[in-house]
Amino acid sequence: MAPTERTVSDDYTGDVSDGSAQRRTLSHAAIVKTSVGPMDNNAYLVVCSRTGSALLIDAANDAETLRALVASAAPRVELVVTTHQHADHWQALSALVDATGAPTAAHPLDADPLPVVPDTLLHDGDRVTVGDVDVDVIHLRGHTPGSIALAVTDPADGRVHLFTGDSLFPGGVGKTDGPENFESLLNDVETKLFARFDDSTVVYPGHGKDTTLGAERPHLGEWRERGW
Repeated sequence: MAPTERTVSDDYTGDVSDGSAQRRTLSHAAIVKTSVGPMDNNAYLVVCSRTGSALLIDAANDAETLRALVASAAPRVELVVTTHQHADHWQALSALVDATGAPTAAHPLDADPLPVVPDTLLHDGDRVTVGDVDVDVIHLRGHTPGSIALAVTDPADGRVHLFTGDSLFPGGVGKTDGPENFESLLNDVETKLFARFDDSTVVYPGHGKDTTLGAERPHLGEWRERGW
């Protein structure tokens, strides 16, 4: 097996820090998660079960690895979304666009630093569709001006699968550069995520392991007190 190839395991734990790739199966889609690059960035594929059409979230790094993963797990990438402007989340963006021919999307406030001009500008409340998979866009201000989260709801059980970039992690919100941005991010996370979605919601962050809103909700007061 070439070093860039990754066998996708269906034993999903959400921990891919060893460079593995894992698949979680929903009723209408599959979520494939892997980690790339020196900052342990998560990249996600959301693949429509019926059509094979796929969304790639954060072409972060290791272009050859991601190209091989796409070829084996999701050869029909129809959209690449970048969650925010920080360079560790788009190092492989140009290469993946070249490989797939897929259009790209990002929030307008984070679009300028990207190496590929987005074909679509995403705003809070927008919805994009890939195959049979609807993806809701949520703007979360604070980590960067134009950070977004993406929400996919399983139509069979109503469970939400939430891709949060660097805005929400196990144990807290993402890094901010001062009290004002921290307040903005925590307020958005509270009102747009915790107030909207229930405790079963799975959180897929930009780095590290998954969590749920239920696991994190009891700690919101601690986060606010802790500050940035």
